[in-house]
Amino acid sequence: MIETFAPQPRTIAPPRLWDDAESHFHAAIDSPWYRLITQLNALLVEQTADFYRERGISPVLMPVTVGSVSSPMGLGSDSLPVEVDLFEDRTYLADSMQFQLEFMLRHGLAGAYYVMPTFRGETPDSSHLNQFFHSEAEIVGGLDDVMRLVEAYVLRLARAVLASKVTDAVGGAAGTLRHLEELAARDSFPQITFAEARHLLGDACFTEVVDGVPAITRAGEQQLIKHYGGVVWLTRPHRLAVPFYQAGDADGTARCADLLLGVGEVAGCGERHATGAHVLAALAEHGVAPAEYEWYVRMRESHPLRTAGFGLGTERLLLWMLQHGDIRDLHVMPRLRGQHSWL
Repeated sequence: MIETFAPQPRTIAPPRLWDDAESHFHAAIDSPWYRLITQLNALLVEQTADFYRERGISPVLMPVTVGSVSSPMGLGSDSLPVEVDLFEDRTYLADSMQFQLEFMLRHGLAGAYYVMPTFRGETPDSSHLNQFFHSEAEIVGGLDDVMRLVEAYVLRLARAVLASKVTDAVGGAAGTLRHLEELAARDSFPQITFAEARHLLGDACFTEVVDGVPAITRAGEQQLIKHYGGVVWLTRPHRLAVPFYQAGDADGTARCADLLLGVGEVAGCGERHATGAHVLAALAEHGVAPAEYEWYVRMRESHPLRTAGFGLGTERLLLWMLQHGDIRDLHVMPRLRGQHSWL
């Protein structure tokens, strides 16, 4: 007989007033929900620092602007860069600091990380934010190395929540702790390649980026999560379905993977190109003008290094921990496109 676990009534709920700045201001001060979010964010930052310190991976300080975005308009990019005029200079708010982390590794570091805001031009909805917090790291190594790092990191955070003073509050908000307990009991996460997933799910769960280049739908992601009991790595997509900076192989796949959990992709990771020539070829194939990436190409030519990295959206991880359905409830101080911010 299969044992089932029914969630308990939720005793902590969000005010859901983020679209009304004045009402949210008052609710955010007194709400148990936002007190819990504040505590979880503190726990995440503290555990992140401890996790990387134990592995000899260094924290680095990053600016909030970039001259070269990691998600330019081209094949494989799924968001719009946010361009700003800063001191009469055209620049971008950071969509990621991956390139800068790669640069920092050329200073003799085994790995580098940060937690900071990320900006995207997309319209926010229940599973997307136009401004969110990114936990990113880059290490010397390849795809397998960074996938193991992500697994260890997510397991560390799940176990830390279960061992913390906010455990009961998380259970009250989520209605259960079963999902955390089941994940924390794992040693690693299952994997499925993109080709295997297409065979398993069928064509109905896929769309095409361009002719012959498939991408999985959100419904397909949810089916995979369910099939694998809550968490799964989706690996080896077509190289044109991901940004230009992901290294590829002769079979047309990219050396990258998405960790599917809760709402869908929680973390994305990949191995980078080995040479400047490979970057130039990928830029051309993805239809991205190379001018703004000249320094990135030159860095690979002058200081070749095999690296891989990942980015994890902290709100998406907390959304899963709280078993909640709307990511817009995860900011104590909302920053939603088109809406006034009270602070």
